[in-house]
Amino acid sequence: MMNRRTVLTGLAATLAPHLAHADEVLEAAARKEAAVTWYIAQIDSESAEAMGKRFTAAYPGITVSVIRTTGQVAYQRLLLELKNGTPQCDVLSTTDISQMPALKERKALMQYEPPNAASMLPPFLRLSDPGWFYANSATNHFIAYNTRKVTAAEAPKSWTDLLEPRWKNQVALPHPAFSGCGGVWALGVRKLYGWDYFEKLAANNPRIGRSFNDPATLITSGECMVGPAPANAVYPSIEKGNPLGISYPSDGCSVCFAPSGIPATAPHPNAAKLFLNWLLGVEYAQAGIERGSEALRHDLTPKVGRPLLETLPIMPLSVDEIRVGVPDVIEQWRQTFGS
Repeated sequence: MMNRRTVLTGLAATLAPHLAHADEVLEAAARKEAAVTWYIAQIDSESAEAMGKRFTAAYPGITVSVIRTTGQVAYQRLLLELKNGTPQCDVLSTTDISQMPALKERKALMQYEPPNAASMLPPFLRLSDPGWFYANSATNHFIAYNTRKVTAAEAPKSWTDLLEPRWKNQVALPHPAFSGCGGVWALGVRKLYGWDYFEKLAANNPRIGRSFNDPATLITSGECMVGPAPANAVYPSIEKGNPLGISYPSDGCSVCFAPSGIPATAPHPNAAKLFLNWLLGVEYAQAGIERGSEALRHDLTPKVGRPLLETLPIMPLSVDEIRVGVPDVIEQWRQTFGS
């Protein structure tokens, strides 16, 4: 009698030549297009350029034009292209997961199922819409501090600790109108404490950048001493010898699940499909772990010494909460902190 495993093995053997042929056909079509334009907000410029070169090394002849900006800016840029009929973006890798359902409703996403999606872990698949967009990156946000100016004992232990008078003029923040992950963090804190928290935080005169990477930069330079910061900016900075420490807030880290998808108007649709599949593959995902992102796939190697996400307190937010709440948070932010 044939068991389920035998049937699946036989099916895989039957399908393998067809899948390989399909990949060859897609790669050949992508090589004719020879380019892909990547709007990327999930990682910093240096890392994005490096990943673009790694893709080209894997697929010689297909160059990657990296447009690195914040999640909200990338989204607005794409919307303007859609409005004006001037498509540039082939793959959008944003930091606000609520943008993708909005694009799908506008019929502005291309339908495509990358083969590498089959190896994604359940938390990433649950936040994806298979065939339309995929949560291909995630990073947690904790409190960072400058170790030359703040000891571990002195460092804030919760988000509410940032309200203490001793941190006046010393808190660095992202701006949710520019940073998708910044919006997720602000929404999570508002869910815990209400907007009154930010009214009190404003009294401490925080330094507000744009990207969520900005607080890590300001704290490293000593211009600020503390603030929320993403793991995929802080861990690499620490490994370079910079004076950054980490405090995991007792009231919960925020987690930014960041999606990628292909606009329906992509100028290089075949190269875009090949690139999206590569973003879900081992090479890109393992590089993400090295930077401090969470594991996307089951076949990756965790970085020794870093806590697993499931061991940390988390501020939970659903995609619907993010979609409804972030625009409201941006408006409240501008009223409290200015534009």
